[in-house]
Amino acid sequence: MKIFRVFIAFTFVGFALSQAAQAVVPPPDGGYPNFTTAEGDHALQHLTGGIGNTGIGTFSLFSVSNGNFNTAVGAASLGLNQADSNTAIGTAALLFNITGTENTAIGTAALELNDSGGFNTAVGAFALFNSNTSNGSRNTAIGRKALFNNTTGDENTAVGTSGFGGGPALFHNTMGRFNTAVGGAALSNNIDGNDNTAVGSGALNSNVHGNENAAVGLNALVNATGSNNVALGSNAGNQIVGSDNVYIGFNMQGTAGESNACYIKSIFGQTNNLGAAVFIDANNKLGTLTSSKRFKEDIKPMDKTSEALFSLIPVSFRYKKEIDPAGASQLGLVAEDVEKVNPDLIVRDKQGRPYSVRYDQVNAMLLNEFLKEHRKVEEQESKIEQQEARIAHQQKQIDALSAGLQKVSAQLELSKPAPETVLNNR
Repeated sequence: MKIFRVFIAFTFVGFALSQAAQAVVPPPDGGYPNFTTAEGDHALQHLTGGIGNTGIGTFSLFSVSNGNFNTAVGAASLGLNQADSNTAIGTAALLFNITGTENTAIGTAALELNDSGGFNTAVGAFALFNSNTSNGSRNTAIGRKALFNNTTGDENTAVGTSGFGGGPALFHNTMGRFNTAVGGAALSNNIDGNDNTAVGSGALNSNVHGNENAAVGLNALVNATGSNNVALGSNAGNQIVGSDNVYIGFNMQGTAGESNACYIKSIFGQTNNLGAAVFIDANNKLGTLTSSKRFKEDIKPMDKTSEALFSLIPVSFRYKKEIDPAGASQLGLVAEDVEKVNPDLIVRDKQGRPYSVRYDQVNAMLLNEFLKEHRKVEEQESKIEQQEARIAHQQKQIDALSAGLQKVSAQLELSKPAPETVLNNR
C-alpha cells in the first residue's frame, strides 16, 4: 500500500471544511472548559458538548461534537471521530474512525481506515491500517504494518515488523480471528485462518487458511492449509496440508503432507537403563506402568490364567506400505486373534476396536508359565533326588548284605572237613 493513501483524508476534510461558526470560542489555541484542550488549525472544530477531549494538530478531532475522553495528537488524527475514549497519536491515526470506541493508535496512519471497530490497539506506522468494520475489533498490532490488511478479523494479536520469510506479523490477515503472531513475518500470509499462534520470526509464515496451529521458533511450521499442528523449535515442522501433527526439536521436519504424526527429537539412540517404558492410551495420554503394592488391589496368584498363552498364534508379517514403506519383516501377534483368546490382552482404539496387543501382559503370563514349569521340574528333581537317596541306601544295604554273604561263605568254606584219601590195596 503506497504512502499517499495515508493522506487521502486530507482532500476529503478539505472539501468538508466550511466557514460555519466555530463551536469553540475563541478559536482553538489551548485549554477550554470541560477539560478540553485544542491546539492546531481546525482542531476540535465542531465540539459542542463533549468533555475530556484533547486535539493537537491540524484537523485533529475535527468532526467530534459530543464525544468524550478522546485524545488526538497529529494532523488529521481522529479527524472524523464521533465516539468516546479513543487515543490517536500520529498523522492520520484513526482518521476515519466514526463510532468505534476505546481504540488506541500510535504511529502514522495507524488504524486509519477503522470506522466502527472498537477496542483495537495499533502501535506502529500503518498498523491495522485497513481495519474498517464493526467486526474488526479487539485486535492488537505492534510493529510497522502489523495486521495491515485486516478488515473484519477480530481478537488478533500481531507483534513484529518485516522479518525472515516475509512481511510484518499477520500482514495479509483479512478475516482471520483469534490469531496471535509474535515476530517478524509471523503468520504474515494468513488470510482467514483462525485460532493460530505463531511465536518467532517467520513462524507459520506460509499459513493461509489453516486453523488452530501453534508454532514456536524461527520459521517453525511450514504450513499452508493444515490445521491443529504443533511445532516447537527452529525450522520444526515440514508439511503443507497435513493436520494433527506434532514436531518438537530443532529442524525436526517430519514428512511433508502427513497427518496425525508425532516427532520428538533427541530420544532415539539415548540410553536410560534405570527408567521405565512409556505407554500411550487411545486418548494420547503418556504414562508408565507402576508395580508398587501401593497402587494395586485384589492381588492374587495368576494360576491358570496364563494358560491362554498356549492358544495364541505367533505370526510373521509386514506392515502396509503407508505405515512402513520399507516393508521390513516383523514378528508378533494379531490383535483380533488375541481378542478371541483373552480380550484383556488387547489395546483398543477410541472406537473400541482391537488396536494392539499388551505384550507386557503376555510377558507376565510367560513368566507365570515358566515358574509353573520350573516348580514342576523342581518337584521332579526332588523326587529323583529322593529316589536316588533310597537307591543309594538300598545299594548300601545290598553291599552290606553282599559283604555279609561273602563273609559267611568264607567261613563256611573254612568249616568244611578236609577231603579224605582212600587207599586202594588191590
